[in-house]
Amino acid sequence: MKLNRSTDMALRIAMLTAPASTRTTVDELADRLDLPRSHVAKVVQRLQRLGVLVTIRGRSGGVAFAEGAEELTVGQVVRAFEGAGEVVACEESGCALRADCRLRVQLRRAQAAFLAVLDDVRLGDLAGSPAAPVLLALTARPRTP
Repeated sequence: MKLNRSTDMALRIAMLTAPASTRTTVDELADRLDLPRSHVAKVVQRLQRLGVLVTIRGRSGGVAFAEGAEELTVGQVVRAFEGAGEVVACEESGCALRADCRLRVQLRRAQAAFLAVLDDVRLGDLAGSPAAPVLLALTARPRTP
C-alpha cells in the first residue's frame, strides 16, 4: 500500500514537532522538510483537528505537538488521512470478476494487517531515541534565506 503525499507529510510533521520544546511555524516546517508551504499549512490544519498539533495564531504563535498526542498511533493518522477506502476500487473499475473475486478478500486482509502493524506504533515512539537528536537538529537548523 502506498501512502498519499499528505499522509507522508503528516507523519513527518508529527515526527519533527514531537521532540521540540518550542513552537515552530508553517514556514519553518516547510523549509525544514523541503515541502510546499501551502500543502504544509493544509496538513497542519488537519493534524490540529486530529489532536496531533496545537496551533496558536498571532505574532508569537506557531505550531506545537499537542499534549497527549504521543499516545496517538500511526494507524490513526494514516486512517484519518487515507480514509476508509480499499486498496483496489472494484466498483469503480467495472471488473467482470467482481462477483467471484478472491483477490479482493486477500487485499482487504493485507490492508487490515498493514494498519494493525501501524496501530502498534505510537507517535511518541517515532520521536524517541535514536531519532530524537536528529529531529531536534533539524528543528534547530537556521532557515535558509
